[in-house]
Amino acid sequence: MSETLTVTIESADDIPVLLASMSHLGLAELVDEHFRRHGNWQGLSPGGVLTGWLAYVLSEGDHRLNQVQGWAADRLHVLQTTLDAKVRALDFSDDRLASGLNMLSDDNEWAAFERALNQRTVRVYDLTAKCVRLDSTSASGHWEVTEDGLFQFGHSKDHRPDLPQVKVMLATLDPLGMPLVTQVIFGDKADDPLYIPAIDEVRASLNRHGLLYVGDCKMMALATRAHLASESDYYLGPMVLIQVPQATIETYLQPVWEGQQALTPISRDNLTKKSAKIAEGFERLEQLTATLGDRTVTWTERRLIVRSLQHTAAAEAAEAVANQGR
Repeated sequence: MSETLTVTIESADDIPVLLASMSHLGLAELVDEHFRRHGNWQGLSPGGVLTGWLAYVLSEGDHRLNQVQGWAADRLHVLQTTLDAKVRALDFSDDRLASGLNMLSDDNEWAAFERALNQRTVRVYDLTAKCVRLDSTSASGHWEVTEDGLFQFGHSKDHRPDLPQVKVMLATLDPLGMPLVTQVIFGDKADDPLYIPAIDEVRASLNRHGLLYVGDCKMMALATRAHLASESDYYLGPMVLIQVPQATIETYLQPVWEGQQALTPISRDNLTKKSAKIAEGFERLEQLTATLGDRTVTWTERRLIVRSLQHTAAAEAAEAVANQGR
């Protein structure tokens, strides 16, 4: 007797590895725990749907909703084996994915989910959190501006004030670069007030103090520094003349000009692995006081006054060229 053998060939690619990694983190369970599904939701759970969709995004490098159902139909056996035995291609319809995105848009539920995921990730990979980098960025585009929409006109870092923009605040674990907190903010908001909410989310996620927060001059607003010092955290960032006026800088430098303040050389290895001097400077301690709500915070701030040799040489060369043109 002859038998008819039907062979179905599917492309597994990197899907099993991606889904196994997400399963190890408990990603689907965390989504189902922290986000409320619609009462009429049927089939694969929201966590399973969003986990499968994330596997598609990472595997295909494509975030379009209307492509996922066809992708799932071509890999149904792989998804049923590695994700859930009850998976249907219909679970990844664009309507179902849009409903999942709507669930993720709740800020409070997202913050709780992000904290839970961070705590599980740090435990899984045994990461020691010591340094956190904070930075904000903006993305502009040809979007319609609505009263309650994220895209608004504001100060444009892209030098396109004619385009509405959205802002994103990111906190990452250094030096790994693993994102800890991602906050999407209205595009017309100033940068300075964005740091404290991000710091609070990092604290809630890691449940640790005594960390070093590294950021740009916008993180160095007095209220932000006081907020960090109030919980025994540390900070590192450059200051601008608004924070340290020119008169204060001249007061710091006066002992140097009079030969009373010694300078400490700063060196690092160059391309030939030889130590080379790149700067020199000294340290000053300042006692600071700030009011946070109904309490007063007092702390000692270390200020490093540093002279970069490369920056100095460039400034002197530019001045020489300018003098020649006079």
